[in-house]
Amino acid sequence: MTRAQRRVRTQVAVVGAGPAGLVLANVLLRAGVGVAVVERRSRAEVERRARAGLVEHRIVEYLRAHGLADRLLAEGTRHGWCDFLCSGRLLRFDYGAQSGGVRHWVYPQQLLVRDLIADLHEAGHTPEFSLPATRVHVDGAGPARVECAGLDIDCDYVVGCDGPHGVTPQALPPEAAPHDGLPGTGPAPPGGLDERYPYDWLTLLAEVDRGVPGVVYAVHEDGFAGVMPRTSRIARLYLEIPAGDATARWTAPRVHERLRTRLVGAGAAVPRLGRILETGVLRMRSSVRRRFQHGRLFLAGDAAHVLTPSGAKGMNLAVADAADLADALIRRYRYGDEAHLDGYTSRRLPEVLRTRDLAAGFLDLLHPQGRHPADRRAELALRLERMRELAEPGAAGAAFAHWYVGAGPELPVPHTSAPREPTP
Repeated sequence: MTRAQRRVRTQVAVVGAGPAGLVLANVLLRAGVGVAVVERRSRAEVERRARAGLVEHRIVEYLRAHGLADRLLAEGTRHGWCDFLCSGRLLRFDYGAQSGGVRHWVYPQQLLVRDLIADLHEAGHTPEFSLPATRVHVDGAGPARVECAGLDIDCDYVVGCDGPHGVTPQALPPEAAPHDGLPGTGPAPPGGLDERYPYDWLTLLAEVDRGVPGVVYAVHEDGFAGVMPRTSRIARLYLEIPAGDATARWTAPRVHERLRTRLVGAGAAVPRLGRILETGVLRMRSSVRRRFQHGRLFLAGDAAHVLTPSGAKGMNLAVADAADLADALIRRYRYGDEAHLDGYTSRRLPEVLRTRDLAAGFLDLLHPQGRHPADRRAELALRLERMRELAEPGAAGAAFAHWYVGAGPELPVPHTSAPREPTP
């Protein structure tokens, strides 16, 4: 250990300051469990990184129960419908009505992250930013350890929330890793845990002349386009592109032309688009690890599973992971119950796989893949009928609405926490 190397001891070390790690840290601290959080990015970068925007009903209720939703409730907006646009025909899907009045909250992920960091700072446990973890030790005798440049954290448990390429997933044994179908990874298991789709999504943040009133899913012979609300002057947009296509090929004029083509018939559902502020590409794939734990190491969020953005489930699943782990860890420290920790993967993996499969079905609805124009038109006609079935009150629409809005089982709220009343 160098002279500059610090060593601290805590109960739980969290690697990664995304939604999963920050929610977990806040809930554990409120229950009296010691936590240290390290994050490789700077605080400014973490707080401005624009990603998800739709927060499920059950996630908001969980955050509310822990006093972590004050600003979300004050500044977010509620949405209970989306529009399907297919072959120029616009269909309103009132999932709020079909789910019994349950709705999403629209609140950009970077704002939720900002709020959660502020809560940790107020509690005197601000994460250590710009401090990448370089190695984790979770095997053998003695405490677990997270090694960073200038800091070693000795702890009882390590929770990895540092994404699919972080240091914590690398500490799992090879048999826990997902199969990518790439050379050297071996054959995928039957009904494998990974899938690569034959298209990607161009992701855009664009200025708009007014707020997007609701999500629009547009299906056209030319490809898919999506319009998502974010703020009163910013919208998130998605554009289907060929798999492996480069961002550089998608100039602003080309993007605007494709959006005009695919959004024909949207009318007032889509505001006037202005300057494009940010462009990226989502390589459309899903990847789920066979195990989310190894010894004293537990994975949550993207470190355990990466799903496509269809249905907006990534951030919501990450917080659900954190809720399950918080409950298990509090049981461990409060009652000496280690069995609940041991069952973490067996509880979370089925929900993740079910969500992945439902999201894949939703993707299929949005992406006709016919090779010839006649085949594509026939596929569009079938998808239009499916969208009508969802939009009309009935069993199919109700089932999809409950999944889409997150009206499933409530997340565990440990009795040892002390929730605060939201600020009016």
